[in-house]
Amino acid sequence: MTQPSEDPPATGVPICYRHSGRETWIRCQRCDKPICPDCMRDAAVGFQCPDCVKEANKSSRQNRAMYGGERSADPRLTTYVLIGINAVVWLAITATGARLSRVADLLALSPTGSCGSRSAPNQYYPGLPSETSCNLVPGGDGVWHAGVADGAWWQLITSAFTHVEIWHVAMNMFALLIFGPALEAIIGRTRYLGVYLISAVGGSAAVMLLSNPSGSTVGASGALFGLLGALLVVARKARLDSRALLQNLGLGVAISVYGLVVGGISWQGHLGGFVAGAAAAAVIAYAPRSKRTVVQWTGLGLLTVVLVAIALARGLALA
Repeated sequence: MTQPSEDPPATGVPICYRHSGRETWIRCQRCDKPICPDCMRDAAVGFQCPDCVKEANKSSRQNRAMYGGERSADPRLTTYVLIGINAVVWLAITATGARLSRVADLLALSPTGSCGSRSAPNQYYPGLPSETSCNLVPGGDGVWHAGVADGAWWQLITSAFTHVEIWHVAMNMFALLIFGPALEAIIGRTRYLGVYLISAVGGSAAVMLLSNPSGSTVGASGALFGLLGALLVVARKARLDSRALLQNLGLGVAISVYGLVVGGISWQGHLGGFVAGAAAAAVIAYAPRSKRTVVQWTGLGLLTVVLVAIALARGLALA
């Protein structure tokens, strides 16, 4: 007859749920099951059982995106919101005169201001470089359209949500619907939105530096090229197949070159957005795991400051 390895527990004393012969007064902080010293796992407060720790770790991994961001329940949601904003702005511009809309003048990216005509909204008075001189037009016919050099700094971001022609907004939103959810699924919602906005500002900074100061630029193309650059960076980091992305990049380069030769397309915004988006994604993808969140947001913040400073410095030089 063999002897039991452990004495039977006293009546009414809690028993470890994993070891039937062990008395314990310790309970799991999550599920309240009794656990013995061998089953205790340190937690932020008290101890947890092995099952709760395993489940917590599993949930944590499932809710984290590839580079530390929170995984989106629906990776299309942010893109839908961005498309909605672009659509509302386009409708407002269309309802107020399309190309002659004051809303478009207010939101479009203009490095320097210009003096328009009240009586003929499609005409401008050349050689009037300031609001003061524009106000001296006989009959009060001059109306000043402010640019970044005059303090309209918001145009650095609003221009990325501004479209005049329906084909322009439709084409850009279609591209956003392709690239946006794919990137959000990889890096999470907040980081995706950060990359998008930084790409938009990067495109505007390049326009400020490289475009005709008297011109005007609208469209989300800079931000879209930024998403493409970001997807290439994270795909390379994760060693994913990027052939389709490279094909899209080739098409984008062809369109930009066409714009460089013929005009009418802001290759400057494409270039600036692509570089800014790739840089933002590099900050996210290559941040050290031990301090990932701090490094990512500090890096993205610094990148934003640099881009805005470049654009505003150019504006001051043009003033």
